[in-house]
This record gives sequence, structure tokens and C-alpha cells, in this order.
Amino acid sequence: MNPALQSKAEKPTILIVDDTPDNIMLLSRLLKDKYNTKVANNGSTALQVALATPELDLILLDVMMPGLDGYETCRQLKANPATSDIPVIFLTAKNQIEDEAMGLSVGAVDYLGKPISPPILFARVHTHLTLRAARRQLHEHNQNLERMVRERTSQLLLMQEALILAMASMAETRDGGPGNHLRRTQHYMRALAMKLRSHPRFASHLTDENIELLYKSAPLCDIGKVGLPDHVLQKRGKLDPEEFEVMKLHAAYGRDTIMLAEKHLGGSNSFLMFAREISYSHQEKWDGSGYPESLSGDAIPVSARLMAVADVYDALISRRIYKPAFTHAQSLEIMRQGRGSHFDPDVLDAFFAIEHEFARIAEEYRDAEEEGV
Repeated sequence: MNPALQSKAEKPTILIVDDTPDNIMLLSRLLKDKYNTKVANNGSTALQVALATPELDLILLDVMMPGLDGYETCRQLKANPATSDIPVIFLTAKNQIEDEAMGLSVGAVDYLGKPISPPILFARVHTHLTLRAARRQLHEHNQNLERMVRERTSQLLLMQEALILAMASMAETRDGGPGNHLRRTQHYMRALAMKLRSHPRFASHLTDENIELLYKSAPLCDIGKVGLPDHVLQKRGKLDPEEFEVMKLHAAYGRDTIMLAEKHLGGSNSFLMFAREISYSHQEKWDGSGYPESLSGDAIPVSARLMAVADVYDALISRRIYKPAFTHAQSLEIMRQGRGSHFDPDVLDAFFAIEHEFARIAEEYRDAEEEGV
């Protein structure tokens, strides 16, 4: 780049607004060595120039002009987001205290009287240009900090999700569960919640934030199985009554594990609340025949009712150590029989309305050993 052009480009740009040509000439001559200057002889033109000059750094503005006076010009500059941060210095013969007060009240950063005192003008211009440069640097610094915080937060959220999946996978591995069960269940929960979000019974529960939290907490559904003995958890045949009572303890184990995390954190949050509800109550049934507390109807948390559908569907289509895999159609028929007994009727109806979406999720996250399903 030509050194002269580069030097010119690096100079701050000042807009001089005055309806008197002699004043414009004088100010231009005073400022030309240190600054690039633009001129306007009325308020309307000044607004146009300010909008058309993105590199504009400061405005020297007269008050007494025909048409749009300086005060109104300043008001409009400050009202427009595109020009609101450009510092305005009034330079005028109106030098009464009330005039200065008016100038500052409409958004000017300074108010200088005529006749012009060059040393004072240079000092004030330099001061406000320096302040504006500092504000810009601070703004850029804050933007960089915000970007870094977003990136770090994103990394922490990914790490959190990975740890949750790792913890939940321990229970699934001991249970002989399929490798992608947790991923499928997460997506079932989200799809079901999205379908029900406009339903009058569920709209207040299924906000965007809560749906995302349900998605993230779903893998902790069976975290309590980590505490079960192998002879019960990995039994290939049907559990006897005594073994089934031991199996039922996994709900309390899961709840207690999450409550321990809440205690460590000094309180709960929505994520942990959903995880606790899901782990403790997803085995409850609509008619009250489930466990651990034989809850029925709306006494069962919404999160647990959603998980009951998602978990049962995936258990049916998956091969386990104690059962073969059912087809999608067979699973639908089995679940249909549980409407109003095992499952909340409205939740099950939503499931059937999007059963093709469940099938798609099951196919996308299918386990290698499920190729024949």
C-alpha cells in the first residue's frame, strides 16, 4: 500500500456539521493534519453522511442551523443503532448553561463554545477519540471472552454428556443390554416429548429447556442397576419372587445415587430432578400396579411416564440375555395392550402417532447383533 494512503486510512475520521462555510473551512484547516474530515452544511445531510460512513469516529455539530437543528440531529443520531455510538461534540455560539445542559441531555459527550480555541478543541477531540477507541477495545475483548466462554461451556457440556453415558453404560453392560440402548432411549424421549409439547396436559411441563434436559438425563434411567448382584441382573430365565424383589431395588438405588449428587452440590437442579424422577419412577404403571411406590395416574412424574414408553419399546425390539428381540410390529401390538394399564393413554397415543419415528431411531442406532430385527 502507498505510505501516504496508508497514513490517511489510519487517521480517525471526523464529520464537521455547520451551516457557515467559513466555520467549516476553519475547522477543516485546523484538523486536516491529524484527521480525515467530512463536511455537511445541515442536519439532514449530516444524518445521511453518518449512515454512509461506517468508519466515522466523531462528529463536531453546530446547534443553530436551518431545518433540522443540532439538538434534533443529535437525537436522531443517538436513536439510530447504526450511529448511536459515534461521539458528538457540540461546537456552537449558544454558550449559556441551559444550552450546554440541553446538548448533553440529547446525547452529546461534550459542549464547546465559539469562538474556537484550537488547543481546547484538539484536547477534547483527542480525549473523546481515545475514549471511543478504548470502548471499542473493551467491546472486542468482551466479545472474545464471550466466545471463549461459549466454547468452554460447549466443551464442558460435551464432557458432561460423555461422563453421563459412561456411567449409565456401566449399568447396561452388567445387565447385558445392547450397546446403543442409551442413545436410542434419549432420542425416543425427545421425539415423544416434542409430539406432546402442545398437548394441554403436558404443555407446561414440556418446554424447550425441559425437553433438552429430559434428553440428557434419560441415560441415567437404570443407573441403579449397578448396585444389583450378578445372579439377579444376569439371570437368563424368569426371576423368582425373591429375585424380583431384589431387582426392584434398582429404582431406589438410582434415586439414592442421584440424591447423593444433589447433596454434594448443595441442592438440586432441573437436570438432576428429571434424572431422579426417571430412575426412581419409570417402572410405575398407570393403573398403580408398578413399583417402587405403586403410584398411579398423574401421580407418576411426566418424565417417568415418557420413559416407561421409551424403555419398554426398546426392551421389546432388543435382544437381551433373557429374551429374543421382537419386531417393530410385534412390539406395537404388545404395547397397545398396555394402554390405560401400563401406560398413560395420552402418552401411548402420541407414541403410536410417531411410531415410524421410533422405528427410524431404532434403525439408525441399531446394534450390530440386531441386524435381523
